[in-house]
Amino acid sequence: MNLQLQGKTAIILASSKGLGLAAASALAEEGAQIMLVGRHEDTVAEAVRSIEERTGTKPFSTVADITKAQDIEKVAAATIERYGTVDILVNNCGGPAPGTFDDMDDAAWQHGFELTLLSYVRSIRAVLPYMRQQQFGRIVNITSSAHKQPIENLVISSTLRVGVLGLAKTLAPELAKDNILINTVGPGRFATDRVLQLDELAARAKQVSMEQIVEEERVRIPIGRYGEPEEMGRLIAFLASPANSYMTGQALLADGGAVRSL
Repeated sequence: MNLQLQGKTAIILASSKGLGLAAASALAEEGAQIMLVGRHEDTVAEAVRSIEERTGTKPFSTVADITKAQDIEKVAAATIERYGTVDILVNNCGGPAPGTFDDMDDAAWQHGFELTLLSYVRSIRAVLPYMRQQQFGRIVNITSSAHKQPIENLVISSTLRVGVLGLAKTLAPELAKDNILINTVGPGRFATDRVLQLDELAARAKQVSMEQIVEEERVRIPIGRYGEPEEMGRLIAFLASPANSYMTGQALLADGGAVRSL
């Protein structure tokens, strides 16, 4: 299938590693012009090298903290200066602090809100004028399978990810008249640093080996393994492309069948 991404411009937040980098790589392989975004200059530079080696094209990049409004504005301005417009926005972020309700104070909740929800609001606000002007846009929000089924010991994520769904579902009819489609993808357990961190925390809490935790998680997944980031990248590339011409306001899971609810 030709995803018709040649020459399209894409901003991918938190794309120096993990699922964000996988999304950026998949879009670059299909011919999109990429704006990578990450907090740390060294990891962003490594991501640029990774995509350049993989695709033969060098993406543009910006070092930014997506919890800061001025940094979101900086990313949008740098993209416009470099490419002239924005066709695609992939919203992504690291996970908020793990823990139970009693573990979390106001500061943890406020940071989680700014990271997982407000950053998405601000980035959408920053790109909409350009998408509306050209009567085309694709927005993909990466959340978590917690948007469908709460995850133990992730109270902040399980609460705020649902807000991203509400945002997308509300925006979908507002944006459709301008040919701007918005969808949300909730990953399950993928082989990323974030999941490694959660597995390590679980192993310490239960005083068992990492291998035991991974095996316990693996058997809960009908496909029988953790996902590879590239698998998520391919799904996002489709949702972010002109080939997706009729799907908007939807919340999808990529979790190997782990979530059993309807």
